[in-house]
Amino acid sequence: MQTEDTEPPRAPHARDLRFRILGPLEASADGTRLPLGGAVQERVLSVLLLEPGRVVPMPRLIEAAWENDPPTTASHQVRKAVSDLRRRIPGDGIISTEGSGYRITVSAAQLDLLEFNDRVRSAEAALREDRSPDAAAELEAALALWHGAVLSGQGGAVIESAATVLEERRLVATEELFDLRLGLGLSGELVADLRTVVAAHPLRETFHGHLMLALYRTGRKAEALNEYALVREVLADQLGVDPGPPLARLYEDILRDEPGLLLASQQPPPVQERPPARPLTVCTLPQPLSDFTGRHRELTELLGYALAAGSGDRDTRVVAVDGMGGSGKTSLAVWAAHHLADRYPDGQLYVDLRGFTPGEQPPVSPGAALDHLLRSFGVSDERIPGDTEARAHLWRATVAGRRLLLLLDNAAHAEQVIPVLAASPGCLVLITSRSRLLDLDGVSWVSVGLMTPQDSAALVAATLGADRVEAEPESAAELAELCGHLPLALRIATARLRNRSSWTLRYLAERLRDETRRLDELRSPQRSVSATLHLSYMALDEGQRSAFRTLGLHPSTGIDVHSAAAVLGTDIHDAESTLEMLLDMRLVQQPGVGVYTLHDLVRSFARSLFGPGTAEQDSAAVERLLGYYLTATDVACQTLFPGREQRGTGLAPYEGSLPSLEDAEDARAWFDREHSGLLAAVSLAELHRLHRHTVCLTRNLSFHLNARGQFDEMWTVCRTALAAARGLDDAQLLCVTLSNVGVACWKVGRFESGLEAAQEAREVAVALGDRRIQAHSESTIGLLASMLGRYEEALTLLSEAVDRSRKLGATRAEAEGLSTLSTLYEKWGRYAEAARTARRSLEISRSLGYHGNLVMSLTDLAFAQVGLGELEEADASLEEARRLSELRTAPGDVGLVLALSARVAHARGRTADAEGFAVRALELSRTGATPVRLAEVENIIGHLRCALGDHTAALELHRHAHRAAVDMGFRSEEASGLSGMARALEALGDREAAEEYLAEADRLYAFMGVRNPRSVSA
Repeated sequence: MQTEDTEPPRAPHARDLRFRILGPLEASADGTRLPLGGAVQERVLSVLLLEPGRVVPMPRLIEAAWENDPPTTASHQVRKAVSDLRRRIPGDGIISTEGSGYRITVSAAQLDLLEFNDRVRSAEAALREDRSPDAAAELEAALALWHGAVLSGQGGAVIESAATVLEERRLVATEELFDLRLGLGLSGELVADLRTVVAAHPLRETFHGHLMLALYRTGRKAEALNEYALVREVLADQLGVDPGPPLARLYEDILRDEPGLLLASQQPPPVQERPPARPLTVCTLPQPLSDFTGRHRELTELLGYALAAGSGDRDTRVVAVDGMGGSGKTSLAVWAAHHLADRYPDGQLYVDLRGFTPGEQPPVSPGAALDHLLRSFGVSDERIPGDTEARAHLWRATVAGRRLLLLLDNAAHAEQVIPVLAASPGCLVLITSRSRLLDLDGVSWVSVGLMTPQDSAALVAATLGADRVEAEPESAAELAELCGHLPLALRIATARLRNRSSWTLRYLAERLRDETRRLDELRSPQRSVSATLHLSYMALDEGQRSAFRTLGLHPSTGIDVHSAAAVLGTDIHDAESTLEMLLDMRLVQQPGVGVYTLHDLVRSFARSLFGPGTAEQDSAAVERLLGYYLTATDVACQTLFPGREQRGTGLAPYEGSLPSLEDAEDARAWFDREHSGLLAAVSLAELHRLHRHTVCLTRNLSFHLNARGQFDEMWTVCRTALAAARGLDDAQLLCVTLSNVGVACWKVGRFESGLEAAQEAREVAVALGDRRIQAHSESTIGLLASMLGRYEEALTLLSEAVDRSRKLGATRAEAEGLSTLSTLYEKWGRYAEAARTARRSLEISRSLGYHGNLVMSLTDLAFAQVGLGELEEADASLEEARRLSELRTAPGDVGLVLALSARVAHARGRTADAEGFAVRALELSRTGATPVRLAEVENIIGHLRCALGDHTAALELHRHAHRAAVDMGFRSEEASGLSGMARALEALGDREAAEEYLAEADRLYAFMGVRNPRSVSA
């Protein structure tokens, strides 16, 4: 029997099969064009040809064929299209099936793309061997293969994206070919072709440069200069930018008739006369670092600004570099100054303005800076005036008509540099400063942040030696991370390693892990990170220093104005002003609008300022911050979790400003943004032994973590809260915390521990007479008992808990209890009762707007409907559950919905849908589900795989689910895994093992009072 993937009879092998995609799609055999079928066939073939020799997965083929709106039968249609292509394209093995994808196998002689790539590589090889004519010939042949835009007429995001990449490769090859032709002595012959390509690509500066050079070499200098004016106008009109540095340098060289522009054959004969002597150039620049590494983006930006200045001599150009202490501003500026030195032949001068310098030396005054500069030019003492203004006039007169480069390093404020800026047109002034000098006008700023991990790795290798880094790559990466990717810290750390040959990178990294000693480790006799930061700190006034130190208490990596106001004890406007001032001083960073953070080493420095004298103030700040987080999470929980019981905290509410939390989307966004900060706040409360804050904040945070499906974090903070609750003399809070611990243990599969916590919670609740917590605890005990297979006990507890919640008016708890009860009935095989209970839970959840329980109630109902044989109704329930899951549902819950959807789709004959649901269910569950949900999903998909005949895959899924279920004591899934393994093993021929597993499954089902729904036939 022939399936849809079975290849039909083929035509004889073609002697000359050829595909063309560097233009419209074409396929031919023996010179005869092949009909390819419809649009789906053409798009599938196009994607395969774009990735020859590689497996293209089914989802990518579907996306290429239909983009964002594929039909439900998309996979089937792709397989049909492949089958049709195999029939139409002669030859064996051209398109092969690989797993769930396809691969096309062709040679360079059969596909123009591969031939293009081969010829470009040949050109590169010829260039490496100095065979420029051969390289040009290969590129000409490569470009001749193109006959239009790649796959023109096919459309679609997948194809268009690939076409864009290939078009860029064509343009690069074209640029290289023109460059080679110019180097081989062609000039006038290229002008017409270059004008054509420039017209087609007006923003491609390289082509403009080639045209300018070709014109210049043919004696058409005016036209070459006019071409620059035209491209500058186009770039300004369309992009608002000037031509880049390479084109600007070419323009300058043409203006000066730079001899290097002409080929050797065009050079005029040398003039035998002595050149005039040039005046001695004054250079006081420090030597550049021999191991200067990285900073490519910043250096390119700085040089771009500086070279833009060189394209016109109308005024003095000022480029300033700002960044936090230790970020390498001076090294960058000195490196750039040496790179630019030959453009400023009349002098390159350096002045350290000592804005932030260790010791008692005050910043250099403007008068002193001018005195230093005048002396550098040989102005005698008697000619230098006494007042600053007169010195500035003399400075302007001295440098008139000169091209100078000035590097003003380490400026503290604008007043230091303004008098010095009055230099001659055509000069360049580079400034470095920790803060942006906002009173300077007409300045191009380059901000220097932290190094990238790649640049950090390069700096460590450059300063320590590549061999040591290669021997310990992971420790080298950790060292860079612990140094916060700050160049000064990295240089000090590697210097220590160079001076201690017995130390390994791992050893130093271990020393740096201790945050309390990290700054002490990053210290040498001449420099230290702490001293560098201390200079910025001392530039603050007393109030600003206090605010900076207090911000060090904030545990979050993202500080907004509301939490800053809380910890500082101010309103949000003053808090924002403080944060912005510290941002200007580069003591805080701003990763996003309205969000501030302290670099790890800056935070360590701030915390090093704590002491007995600040203890009382620090404690008050911590309580304010925790009070803010507690009040804000209360408001957010009221918005997001309707029906949630309100309980007193015994703490005064925070009275400062809160962010907008009344809208559900705003509240979710705030919880997501503050996620790590809230977890850190619980740890901060624990550290300061503020037990009540720890417990109450954890209760609120647990709702958020539960909704996001982050159950490991929920379990961790609940355990922290339980330890804190036991330190309080408050049975009510202990009771609530124990109850939450029970739920958290269920989520992470620790059923026995959860049972102990829930039982203790019930005991305390009964003693207190707290019937709500008693009901919640009994519901949790019933839930965990059902997981452990004790169904009779679970039924009694859950029924009583639901009844108690209903009488108390605790509708949210009632809905949750009904959902759990429905699951129990379904596991027990009592499907009518399961459906009735799920419908009641669904009704309450809809009335409350309780999204999470609404999804699970629909899933419970669908399970019951499957058990009752109501597949159409189950399909409808699952469709609604999937739609609601798109909003905000824990990944494991979505995985369960999709797994059951796969089962129902298969039962209703929708095989393609079933496969799609199954794959997505496993992907979600394996990346974000709890052990409970993962075991359920793997067993459901395992049974589905077995039904489809893929018994090996089914066996693996059931084995994994069974192991997890045994670890948890999850009896129903343990039994389901055993019966699934039995069925798979029987199909695979291992009947003896199958019978053993079946017997064990039957024993477990008997323990639970359930008949094995999947017995192996005799």
